[in-house]
Amino acid sequence: METRELTVVAGSFVGFQLLFSVVSPRLASTITPDCRRLPPPKLTEWNSRLVSTVHALIVGFFCLYILWFDDVVNANPVWGDPNLVKLNVAITCGYLVYDLVLLACNWKTMGDGFFVCHHLAALYAYGYVLTRGVLPYFANFRLISELSTPFVNQRWFFEALKYPRSHWMVVSNGVAMAVVFFLVRIAVMPSYWASVFATFGTPEFERLGLGAQVAWITSCIALDVLNTIWMYKIARGCFKVLMGRGGAKVKHVEDEKSSPDSKHVNNHTD
Repeated sequence: METRELTVVAGSFVGFQLLFSVVSPRLASTITPDCRRLPPPKLTEWNSRLVSTVHALIVGFFCLYILWFDDVVNANPVWGDPNLVKLNVAITCGYLVYDLVLLACNWKTMGDGFFVCHHLAALYAYGYVLTRGVLPYFANFRLISELSTPFVNQRWFFEALKYPRSHWMVVSNGVAMAVVFFLVRIAVMPSYWASVFATFGTPEFERLGLGAQVAWITSCIALDVLNTIWMYKIARGCFKVLMGRGGAKVKHVEDEKSSPDSKHVNNHTD
């Protein structure tokens, strides 16, 4: 890994840590005074999700810029010049390290072995991009999924502030979350996998070696299975809320609060 990437990873880690511990508490208390009444564990997650939203917006829009304007990466998705992609991946790696530290420090209230495994697997896969410069197009393409994270986090903010499920802002955010989640995680699957299959059997694919090939394909399959499951749950919850807004099933919306399907999608999985 080059010095530039190491610097970006370290800077990303420090920046997100400062955002969590210094900026977010002050910003939240100024913009949303009601959050001061939340218990400490909720406040910690509030700040964590604000950081998650900032990270998602940074890497998500950077990802779109690369997809639209980085012709070198788009022309050779396996071995194209990874210069800009490395910067985006390095920012994400710094965020993942920050989040692992946060989980470790708040294990009793936020700890989850699944998310630790998810973060470590992501760091392992992105390590190939940072150290060998391989698969820049595909690594960057995966980061487009972060654009759904702000809507997922906003849903949690509404729940923490006890907004009614029937409130127009809650309903609007829920519909937007379902639509964006589908667009950036489900609708892109055919295009992504068509690009993957197009590399099979090519000299560029063979140059990767077995380790990179296995890490790439297995992680993509696992992520898409999870995204499909989450999409089903989000669509189901969105449908229930919309039916409740119609007036015929208002009580059903309230009952949904205690349903397992109403649990938010954790921001650490995005």
